[in-house]
Amino acid sequence: MQQPGLHGRHRDKNGEISRKHGNTLVSTLRKIYGPSFAPAAQPSDRLADVLVEMDEPSLTKLVHDHERGDLEGKVAAA
Repeated sequence: MQQPGLHGRHRDKNGEISRKHGNTLVSTLRKIYGPSFAPAAQPSDRLADVLVEMDEPSLTKLVHDHERGDLEGKVAAA
């Protein structure tokens, strides 16, 4: 069954993102994606802890950058 909002991508990417960037703080990701990134999460939350509960727009941004290979550089620069 296809998950809504994933536009043909697989949720398996979440596990890959979590393994590579799971310790990244939501506050760091908000520096990259803006203050509306993962609005339900606290700034001190780790990505691995909130990834499964993220809203679709935040997840889409994250997966898109990960697929393009841009996420690691953006996190390092933030």
